[in-house]
Amino acid sequence: MFGFLVAGAIAGRAADPAADLLAGQEKDCPKCNLPGANLKRFDLRAANLAGANLGGAILHGANLAGADLAGANLTGANLNKTDLKRADLIGARLGEAMLYEADLSGADLTRTDLAGAMMGSSHLTFAKLGAANIADADLADAQMHGAKLRGADLARSDLSGTTLRRAELVEAHLEAASLVRADLRGADLEHADLRNADLMRADLTGAVLSGADLKGARLLLARLTDAKLDGADLAGTIMPDGTTHE
Repeated sequence: MFGFLVAGAIAGRAADPAADLLAGQEKDCPKCNLPGANLKRFDLRAANLAGANLGGAILHGANLAGADLAGANLTGANLNKTDLKRADLIGARLGEAMLYEADLSGADLTRTDLAGAMMGSSHLTFAKLGAANIADADLADAQMHGAKLRGADLARSDLSGTTLRRAELVEAHLEAASLVRADLRGADLEHADLRNADLMRADLTGAVLSGADLKGARLLLARLTDAKLDGADLAGTIMPDGTTHE
C-alpha cells in the first residue's frame, strides 16, 4: 500500500513539469506554458525548452547555455545578461525581447524573429542568424565578429559602434540602418541592400560590397581601403570625402 502511494505521488509530480521547473527541481519542459514566469538567475544549462511559451518571462541573468529553445515563444521576455552561449533558438520568437549584454556567442538563431529586440552590447560572436528578422532592433555596440547573417533583415536597426568583423551579410537587408562607427573590416556584404544606410565613420577595410545597393547611403569619413565595390549601385551615395556620387 505504501509503495502504491509513493508511486502515485511520483507520478503526480512528473505530470507537472512546469511546476517542477519553477521549483528548480527540473530543467526540461518542452512546450510548457509559462508566460510571465520568474526564472531570474535560474540554472537552465542544456535544458529542453523547445516550443515553450515564455512570453514576457523574466530570465534576467539566467544560465541557458546550450539550451534547446527552438520554436519557443520569448516575445517581450527579459533576457538581459542571460547566458545563451551555443543555445538552439532556431525559429524562436523574441520580438521586443530585452537582451542587453546577453551572451549569444555561437548560438543558432536561424530564422528567429528578433524584430524590435533590445540587444545593446550583446555578444553574438559567430552566432548563426541566417534569414532572421532583426528589423528595428537595437544592436548598438554589440559584438558580432564572424556572425552569419546571410539574408537577415536588419532594416532600420541601430548597429552603431557594432563589431561586425568578417561577418557574413550576403544579401542582408540593411535599408536605413545605422552603422555609424561600425567595424565591418573584412565583412562580406555582397548584394546587400544598404539603401539610405548611415555608414558614417564605419571601417569597411577589406569589405566585400560587390553588387551591393548603396543608393542614398552615407559613407562620410568611412574607411574603404581595399574594399570591393565592383557592381555596387552608388547613385546618390555620400562618399567619404563628402561628395555625392552621381
